[in-house]
Amino acid sequence: MALFFLLQFCMSAPAQTEAKRALGSQDAVPAAREFTDEAGRHVQVPANVKRIVSLAPNLTEIVFALGEGDRLAGDTDFCDYPAEASKKPHVGGPVNPNLEQVVALKPDLVLATAINRRETVDALARIGVPVYATDPHSVEDMIASVEHIGKVLEAEKTAAPLAENLRERLSNLDRRISAAAPRRVLFVVWTDPLITIGRDSFIADALRRAGARSVVDVTAEWPRISFEEILRLQPEFLVFANAHAADAQREIDSLRTRPGWRELDAIRRGNIVVVSDAINRPAPRMVDAVEQLARAFHSESFASRDVQSAAPEEIPERITQEACACDR
Repeated sequence: MALFFLLQFCMSAPAQTEAKRALGSQDAVPAAREFTDEAGRHVQVPANVKRIVSLAPNLTEIVFALGEGDRLAGDTDFCDYPAEASKKPHVGGPVNPNLEQVVALKPDLVLATAINRRETVDALARIGVPVYATDPHSVEDMIASVEHIGKVLEAEKTAAPLAENLRERLSNLDRRISAAAPRRVLFVVWTDPLITIGRDSFIADALRRAGARSVVDVTAEWPRISFEEILRLQPEFLVFANAHAADAQREIDSLRTRPGWRELDAIRRGNIVVVSDAINRPAPRMVDAVEQLARAFHSESFASRDVQSAAPEEIPERITQEACACDR
């Protein structure tokens, strides 16, 4: 290589061309492709990406949904869906991934999202690791991210029909519940302190697509709110996201005994919905969760035959005083 660069400076242009030909095609590097990611960054992505590192669970889910899981060289400690994701080498958590481990996996491309720190993205870019970042704030943004990642990975043939299917399902849902009045709900992220969602979050948009709206209307993404304010607002439904119904049931049983919580109309009436934790991840399964919520909020809009034919995991846990579905 040293001799090659020396010859570059010493030979005439025609001679240089002949020297390059003499090296053979095996040294030719395919041209990189340039993209503008969802954070507005210009990214040079190598042609024929073979090794990907994902820095967030939703990105890992998207890669697998596109049928490209074999290209995933590593992901985070929290990447647990599908099951194969948990078997990949891990690089730490999304907020503070171990950059040495990321680099050691020799990725052609790193996928990042809003949960990752900009410092992480910039540090990788500085050492020459291409990073494509997504930034979804709505269900539609999530679907657009599927299309964008599909294009970056040259998996458009899978991404296009997947995106079309997701949009079609949402359109069908819109038609089902178009005449229904939106339910007033409180999405409970954490109980102590009480944390919920802001109006510009992707979860708030998922609630809207399911025929509901949060009683908390603030710009903060994950606002803390006083319980006195919740008592004043009196939401019709409380919504919890949990992958394990038994854990959710224990938490809800505890809330029923606490002063304040037991004064909520939603608690007294049993209007508590436990939805799949897929609602927390802007990935294709989020549409499953939107459909689950819509059935819980607007059961009258769905034929009983449709509800009975749905698979058990597709129906959210609707908890009532008389019969608790979470005991399963």
